[in-house]
Amino acid sequence: MNILFIGDVVGSLGRDMVNEYLPKLKDKYRPHITIINGENAAGGKGITEKIYRGFLEAGAQVVTLGNHTWDNREVFEFIDEAKYLVRPGNFPENNPGKGIAYVKMNTDEIAVINLQGRTFLPPNDCPFQKADQLIKEAKQRTPIIFVDFHAEATSEKQAMGWYLDGRVSAVIGTHTHVQTADNRILPKGTAYLSDVGMTGPYDGILGMDRDVVIKRFLTSMPARFEVPKTGRTQLSAVSIEIDKKTGIAKKIERILINEDHPFYS
Repeated sequence: MNILFIGDVVGSLGRDMVNEYLPKLKDKYRPHITIINGENAAGGKGITEKIYRGFLEAGAQVVTLGNHTWDNREVFEFIDEAKYLVRPGNFPENNPGKGIAYVKMNTDEIAVINLQGRTFLPPNDCPFQKADQLIKEAKQRTPIIFVDFHAEATSEKQAMGWYLDGRVSAVIGTHTHVQTADNRILPKGTAYLSDVGMTGPYDGILGMDRDVVIKRFLTSMPARFEVPKTGRTQLSAVSIEIDKKTGIAKKIERILINEDHPFYS
């Protein structure tokens, strides 16, 4: 069982990279399921129904979100009906949407869980306790469980990885937009990566116009961040091989595509 996860798609440039490279990545890595984090897909802030459906049409089976889930108000109009759109499960219980989705692939089923950290991010319910709850539910159906942990602090991400080691197939971090080099299989068989990185502008700062970000650091004055609509691009992803009978990870490989790291089929 192979899983392909594409990290934090930012703006139109990020969506273009998905459309261009997802077919090539599928040819190379042969994923049984493709997951995309799309919380920045609509101009860097949230997601629309058109973009969500576009990801599915491009070949994804599940789209995860994060702290920008509610930034585009259109999401309230369709999230409850979007079967394969997953927002952090530790948001308050009265929020629309859900924190887990199931995908059937032939005779196998995969559970995809989305959680959000609390360190340097808005307070929400405890992601560790919510993980326990959602994993208990998922285990009734499948041993193959993928967790997108959308968090700021690497310490909190590592803590989640160790906490869930042997209980889920993978814990992959999102949110910080910079791909880390700590991919590994933890001792009890869970694939781990602190951050998969982002997909979108290559010459910005975390996907935003770099001049605006630099000006804010220089002046400490408020500035409206904008996502570049032209320029060089990148795609960040991870491929994970999993034993479908046990849910244990066998291999994890980082993927980075940009002008300095060309894609080779």
